Amino acid sequence: MSLVDYASARHRANATRKTHNWRIQPGLWLAWAVMLLALLAAFAPGLFTHYNPTQGIPGAQRLAPQAAYWLGTDQLGRDLFARIIYGASQSLAAAFAAVAMGLIGGTALGVLAGAVGGRTENTLMRLVDVLLSIPSLLLSLSVLILLGFGTVHAALAVGIASIASFARLARGEVVRVRRSEYVEAAYGSGGRFWQVLWRHILPNSLTAVIAFAALQFGQAILALSTLSFLGYGTPPPTPEWGLLIAEGRNYLATAWWLTTFPGIVVVAIVLSANRISQQIAGGDA
Repeated sequence: MSLVDYASARHRANATRKTHNWRIQPGLWLAWAVMLLALLAAFAPGLFTHYNPTQGIPGAQRLAPQAAYWLGTDQLGRDLFARIIYGASQSLAAAFAAVAMGLIGGTALGVLAGAVGGRTENTLMRLVDVLLSIPSLLLSLSVLILLGFGTVHAALAVGIASIASFARLARGEVVRVRRSEYVEAAYGSGGRFWQVLWRHILPNSLTAVIAFAALQFGQAILALSTLSFLGYGTPPPTPEWGLLIAEGRNYLATAWWLTTFPGIVVVAIVLSANRISQQIAGGDA
């Protein structure tokens, strides 16, 4: 068998194995189903419930889960299921914005540092080291104090806190690819810096960054929920998952469902994002 035939056979085997992995992994399909349902709830919440998430129902305060109210009601008589569904738009939109900011800003810094090298790389990576030395929650709170509270500012704070992690990963991937033989061959063939960067380095170094973005999406949900729980995120009565957990913490003894069900939703989204990131990175077991 020639080297070309061997490489072709290996490629077909890898493709078959990946397809087989998709078929035999129900956890992966469940993760995608959870994410798709969350996105559908964010864009079309009316498909899931007819209750108003901000208006209470007279005489329906703190009702346990039942046929009329699937997840019960809160202290003001508002349907908890409706508040979770409508809260998806707030939580997911803020998480997407935070991840997009970290992805774009951090990847730009990492690619610039890894591709240029020299003093530029040293300066940028020392800045990244400083940002990484600060706990992400503390950095987010500091940014929020400067900008003010609210959903948009919370997304900005979480996004800024994630830039350093994206930058370090992107820089490492670019350095790894930059030292590859085909990149050296591209330079040797007369390729210019920006041409080689765009055609060879970026396409082969962004897979891990994209997988990390999926992982960071779950972390952004957790960070935003934490900020809302502390009172720095979405203001009431707008439903948001972290805010729902915070509002129900005073009723744990008498109305456990007020914190349990929003918490389950947050955990499900985070686990789903983690599982999807493993698939993107090619880490199926």
